[in-house]
Amino acid sequence: MKIEPIAIWTERLEDLTAFYEKYFNAVSNDKNHYPNKQFSSCLLSFESGVRLELMSMEGVTACEKLQVMQVTGLAHFAFALGSEQAVDQLTKTLVGDGYQWIDDPRQTGDGYYESGVLDPDGNRLS
Repeated sequence: MKIEPIAIWTERLEDLTAFYEKYFNAVSNDKNHYPNKQFSSCLLSFESGVRLELMSMEGVTACEKLQVMQVTGLAHFAFALGSEQAVDQLTKTLVGDGYQWIDDPRQTGDGYYESGVLDPDGNRLS
């Protein structure tokens, strides 16, 4: 069994789609739009086969996110980049492009090497 897909509400569907395409090599399907529901979505596919659905709909309440504060709900999601150097390089690129870096690179107790960065909506990426 695998989780398929993870879905995220966003108010900036095109911006978030472009972010994951640019930095994580996601491939997006054509945007789905359902005017009667005022709902739009893009399904992003990654090289590993994992998919991320980005969704936007009129009336969905925006969440006030305090960028470094932990709250209940989805804590983060992680991308396996293959090496510590790849993590360091992507972190440097994201920070250089203006994205917020929230956790220094480190080896976790369960064997991962990670760095914490926020996507354009403030979702935590490790």
